[in-house]
Amino acid sequence: MANLQIWFEATRPKTLPAAICPVMVGSSMAYHDGLFNWIPSLICLSFALLIQIGTNFANDYLDGVKGTDTEARIGPLRAVASGSVQPLAMRRAALTVLALAFILGLSLIFYGGWWMLLVGASSVICAWLYTGGPYPLAYNGLGDLFVILFFGLIAVACTYFVQALQITVDAFLLGLACGLVINNILVVNNYRDLEEDILASKRTLVVMMGRRFAQIQYLGSTVLAATILLVLAWKQHAFWLGLAGVPLSYGVVIGARLHRLSTADEFLGVLKASGVIVAAFGILVSVGLLV
Repeated sequence: MANLQIWFEATRPKTLPAAICPVMVGSSMAYHDGLFNWIPSLICLSFALLIQIGTNFANDYLDGVKGTDTEARIGPLRAVASGSVQPLAMRRAALTVLALAFILGLSLIFYGGWWMLLVGASSVICAWLYTGGPYPLAYNGLGDLFVILFFGLIAVACTYFVQALQITVDAFLLGLACGLVINNILVVNNYRDLEEDILASKRTLVVMMGRRFAQIQYLGSTVLAATILLVLAWKQHAFWLGLAGVPLSYGVVIGARLHRLSTADEFLGVLKASGVIVAAFGILVSVGLLV
């Protein structure tokens, strides 16, 4: 039972809303346009969850063997770094989950055509390259771009496409908004781990640009997402869509106070709050599109 709990925690369940949110938004857009199809929608959701979990497993394994995760980190210890899971077991788990994601994603070819193979393959490959490979994205300031692209733009646009067989400007705009809000979780995480990342030669944007930049990034991403939302609400005469800006207002408060955080409990609280903002944003955008 304890072993099962360790593996459950290794999936990082608090990050899973980042996989659910963009698929929910893309499917709600398809429903709004009268083009919803529950089968590819469910496949996209399962694929996104597997990619998220596979990325988390790969990150746990690779950061563990590289020595990036240590007992000095403010956040919770990871499974490999703490010795709870052997590196080889975590590596096998990561590759298995990513392989399952790829196999499942192949079924989307039936709905979206052969170019979905490219989307699925690039998603799986980049999930591993986020922390692994000769040029790890997360170690070279590209982690934020990965999140915004694959958990925002691509996730929303592709979910919409496999149902509607078209891609609209609105789909890309909402995808960008989702990606920006989701990436704020990574911004807080990297802000917290700055000192440890420097010692591990992990060049995140926060390491490269400093904590002041991270605060501006969090605030700027939140404001830009809110602006996109309000523009689309005005364009579509959708009052309810504008309500999704309410949780983003709390994001502005978090961004303004980011420089005051210092303890593990404070960072944990802000990470949880950022996750709640993602979930609330996704739900309210979806409701705004459905009513």
